[in-house]
Amino acid sequence: MELILTQDVAKLGKEGEMVKVRAGYGRNFLIPQRLAVVASGSARKDFEEKIKQEGRREQKMLQEINKYVETLKSTMFKVGVKAGTSGKLFGTVTTHQLAASIKAQKNINIDRKKITIPEEVKTIGTYTANVDLHKDVSVTINFEVIAE
Repeated sequence: MELILTQDVAKLGKEGEMVKVRAGYGRNFLIPQRLAVVASGSARKDFEEKIKQEGRREQKMLQEINKYVETLKSTMFKVGVKAGTSGKLFGTVTTHQLAASIKAQKNINIDRKKITIPEEVKTIGTYTANVDLHKDVSVTINFEVIAE
């Protein structure tokens, strides 16, 4: 049985993919849960049209993202945190604080879940973080932790 997935399904495929499954799995689980639709003639045409639209949308999104890449790479973001006299922080710098700093300094909205800080930030200093802007575009940014 050929189906078109309407959502990502673990160990089967991603949304929009055409997959072959056993008839019982398709009829009894995937279709009732609205995870897939039968790959009929009209559904295939809709599927192909959707792929074309997503391709166009993807290109526009990549163009917008590429505008931000150089800005993010070249800017040293400052994150203010409460710290002791020895330079040790009270707590740690979170991705939420870093996303707020980027928003405040460059007016670029980045979801905090797309930011990864490879090392724990416990003292004042300069650090790096990775930002996944898109599935194909990742940027390493620099940020400085300063005492408030």
